[in-house]
Amino acid sequence: MNKKKDTFTRSDIETSLRKEFPNLTKLEITEAIDAILDSITEAVALDEKVEIRGFGTFSKKLIRPRKFTNPKTKEVSYLGETATMHFKPSKSLTKK
Repeated sequence: MNKKKDTFTRSDIETSLRKEFPNLTKLEITEAIDAILDSITEAVALDEKVEIRGFGTFSKKLIRPRKFTNPKTKEVSYLGETATMHFKPSKSLTKK
C-alpha cells in the first residue's frame, strides 16, 4: 500500500532549502525560517492577512466563547473568545 505524505514540516522546509542553496549553512537557513515565521505570526496577530503566492494564506480565526465542565470537579466554567492562526493552502499546493 502506497501512503502519500500530507504534511510538510519545518525539517522538510530546511531539507529542501539546503538542497536548493548548498552554499548556506544549516544555521543560516534555520535563522531565515525563524525570521519569516516570526514576521508572519506578528502580522496575523495584528489582524493582517498574509498571502504567499503559490503557497497559501495565513489569517486569524476567532473561536466563539463557550462553556466547559471540569470532568473531575463537575464545575462549569466559561472560556472567552480566543483566536487561532488559520492556513489555507493555494490550489497549486493542493492539486494532486
